[in-house]
Amino acid sequence: MNKIEKLQQWLNDTGMDIAYINEPTHVNYFTGYESDPIERVLGLFVFPDQDPFLFTPQLEVESAKKAGWTYDVFGYLDHEDPFKLIAEHILEKTNQAPINWAIEKFSLPVSRMESVLKHFPDAKFGADASEYMEKAKLIKSSDEIELMKKAGDEADFAFSVGFKAIQEGKTEQEVVAEIEYELMKKGVMHTSFDTIVQGGANAANPHGGPEKIALTKNELVLFDLGTNHEGYMSDASRTVAFGKPSQKALDIYQVCLEAQLTAQAAIKPGITAAELDKIARDVITKAGYGEYFIHRLGHGIGMSDHEFPSIMEGNDLVIQPGMCFSIEPGIYIPGVAGVRIEDCVYVTENGSEPFTHTPKELTYVD
Repeated sequence: MNKIEKLQQWLNDTGMDIAYINEPTHVNYFTGYESDPIERVLGLFVFPDQDPFLFTPQLEVESAKKAGWTYDVFGYLDHEDPFKLIAEHILEKTNQAPINWAIEKFSLPVSRMESVLKHFPDAKFGADASEYMEKAKLIKSSDEIELMKKAGDEADFAFSVGFKAIQEGKTEQEVVAEIEYELMKKGVMHTSFDTIVQGGANAANPHGGPEKIALTKNELVLFDLGTNHEGYMSDASRTVAFGKPSQKALDIYQVCLEAQLTAQAAIKPGITAAELDKIARDVITKAGYGEYFIHRLGHGIGMSDHEFPSIMEGNDLVIQPGMCFSIEPGIYIPGVAGVRIEDCVYVTENGSEPFTHTPKELTYVD
C-alpha cells in the first residue's frame, strides 16, 4: 500500500469519516508538495473510501499539480472563505456531512477547528492524526535515507566553512553569516533550523543562539547546524578549540565525547531509547557532571529536524532498523563552557551509521 492507502486503512480501522492533515510537512509527506502557506490555509482531506483532495491558496494550485499529486487540487482566493469552499468540496465527495474527524491535535489551531464546526456543527474530533503521523514516519525508506545522507554531506561542508571562519574578534553572528552564504553559493537555500555558533561561556546556554559576541582565543566554540535537502533534514553539532582552552573545558569535552561515542556505538535493533539515554548519562554522571546534562539524549529526524521518537529516560520504545535519530549529549556549566557533540544516525540490521562524518576528536583552530 502507498502512503494514502495506509492512511485510508487507518481511517477504516478507527471508524473515522475523514482526516484533515494541516501540518505542511505532513502534507508534503503524502503529496510530494512542499509549501509554507504562512497565514493561508493548506490542507489535505482524506476519506476511507473516496479519493482525497488537496486544498491550497489559489496561487499555489499549479505548483501543487506539478509536484506530482495525481488527485484533485482545489484553491481559494484571498477574499474567499476557505472553509466554506472546503465544506462544498467535502460534500461533493461524500454526499453527506462527515461526523468523525481525525485531526492533528498537536498542530491544528483552535480557530480552524472552529471553522470546521461552523460548517459541520455535528463534527466530532476523534482519532489523533498526529499520533498516526509519528508512527507512519518512524521507519524511513532507503530513498528517504539517501536524501538524508546528502543533507548530512551538506552539514559536513558547513562545518568545514565554519571552522575556517573562526577568527579572533569575529562575532558569532558573522561566522553564521559566512556558513549560510557559502551554503547558498553551493545551492543549499534552506537550513533545517537557525544555525548556531556559540563561543566560550555563551555555549553554556543550550537554547541560546549566536550573538554579537566576538570570539576570543583559548575557548571552545560550539556549532549546531543542518540543511534541508529536498525536504529531508540534517542536524549535527561539533565543538572545537579556538587556541588553548582551559583544562576544565578540555576535561568537559573529553567526557562529552566519551558519552557520545559510547552511546552511538551501543545502537542496535532491540535496545530501547531509555537504555541509550542511560548509557550516555551514566558516563557524564560518573565524571561528576550529571547535573549539567539537562536535556534528552536525542530526537528523531526526517522531514522535520525534530520528530518522534525522543531518546530519553522513560521511553521504552524498542529501536528498529530504519529509525533515524540524534545522539547529542551535552555538558553546560554556566560561566565556564558548553559542549555538545551530535550525530544523527540511521539504524541498520546490526548497528547504525551516521549521516555526518566530521571528526569528533577535538579539533584545534589557531
